[in-house]
Amino acid sequence: MRSEGSGVPRRNVMRLLGGLLGALGATVLFGPVIAYFWPAKLEEIPSEPVAVGAPDLVPPGGSMTVRFGRYPALIINAPDGMRAYSAVCTHFACLVKWNPESGMIECPCHAGFFDVADGSVISGPPPEGLMPLDVFVKDNILYVGSEA
Repeated sequence: MRSEGSGVPRRNVMRLLGGLLGALGATVLFGPVIAYFWPAKLEEIPSEPVAVGAPDLVPPGGSMTVRFGRYPALIINAPDGMRAYSAVCTHFACLVKWNPESGMIECPCHAGFFDVADGSVISGPPPEGLMPLDVFVKDNILYVGSEA
């Protein structure tokens, strides 16, 4: 028996709670499917230069891999100045690394070696060299990409 002035019946509260839980369940199930077919915009090569940070983040003889559009970029502080290349090997898309001891850019997957001066193939299976990228300093910030 209901008391006078008791507001919303229990059955209506349970229906509301069931509807909210059903909506939450549908979101959990179908959210990833919708995100798969509606991905975030990610350019192959950014139309604007990408700020990396202070130029001294890459020490002399050192390197740094940074996010650059869809694929990462490899920045190398070589003896003759800063260089930047796509960090993706042209053989099987493995990520390349700078080896300061050998003075070469190396692909760890299939022993591909690239020249730091121009990104060309020194040896190994890669069919072509690494894609060179512009690198510059403006207002004491290191950028990768074409200067606007």
